[in-house]
Amino acid sequence: MSTLVTGGTGFLGRRLVERLLAAGRPVTVLGRTPAPDLEARGVRFIRASLDDAVAVRAACAGIETVFHTAAKVGVWGRYDDFHRTNVLGTRALLEGCRAHGVARLVHTSTPSVVYHGGDLADADESLPLTTACPSPYPLTKAIAEREVLAANSPSLRTVALRPHLIWGVGDPHLVPRVLARARAGRLRIVGTGRNRVDMVQVENAVDAHLLAEDALRRGVSGKAYFITNGEPVVLWDWINGLLTALGEPPVTRRIPLGAATALGAVCEAAWRVLPLGGEPPMTRFIAAELAKDHWFNLTAARRDLGYVPRISMAAGTAELVAWYRRTGGPTT
Repeated sequence: MSTLVTGGTGFLGRRLVERLLAAGRPVTVLGRTPAPDLEARGVRFIRASLDDAVAVRAACAGIETVFHTAAKVGVWGRYDDFHRTNVLGTRALLEGCRAHGVARLVHTSTPSVVYHGGDLADADESLPLTTACPSPYPLTKAIAEREVLAANSPSLRTVALRPHLIWGVGDPHLVPRVLARARAGRLRIVGTGRNRVDMVQVENAVDAHLLAEDALRRGVSGKAYFITNGEPVVLWDWINGLLTALGEPPVTRRIPLGAATALGAVCEAAWRVLPLGGEPPMTRFIAAELAKDHWFNLTAARRDLGYVPRISMAAGTAELVAWYRRTGGPTT
């Protein structure tokens, strides 16, 4: 059962590749970052980005299942850059799947495709896809998800997974950014500090992808599913608990949501007109993400995919803390 993993050198993608190799399955990886260690273990590596439509289409030759984990991720940037990677890249992948007779496509989406600016509490898949969001990432991922599910057919079965805030040992994004901001004194509790948020430990997210592939074999297809640990946490309690466990002072300074939203709008305007690099320290989207409820109903994933989170928030957090204490965290 030959598989293609786009973004196979990323956090989620690499964990998925590891599991596929452990199962003895032939794996092709399409990614931008060389991975000689994976090639040494028999992985066929295609060095290309989703911008390269010819390479993306060609990578589908001889493949039975595609796991599409690659994307341009971020809260800030030019819409055209996100569209080129997330939408046009996904279209090229769909064309490659059709041209080369790929049977199954598991697409990694995001819960932010249902962003509407308010709380998401026990949200399920009946929510409409966003068409108005102050960040290009959710907008372009919503377009990509819609097109992936519309492509579902007896010859190419498709499914979209929406993992929320993937974290765990080796995470190069979520926890390192929280730590960096806290250590720089730039982290503030936004809003009341009592908002509840779902996350998903990375191995649980990998489980969901493999279960989704099995579901496609059974003919369950054409739908999207939220994927989380199923244990909403009070976001700022979890962050402060993690900081304390790592010997860092907890975050105590606060900013009202209204003020954070206004600051985000000012920062966005400045970053548009001035030659400022990187991401703004605050955006309207970040303000909402840090202050609003974001937790999701897993009924559909449990029913259709057989998804049951194996690693609890407590166990995953303890493992993460032990890893940070032992290694100091990611080196890149």
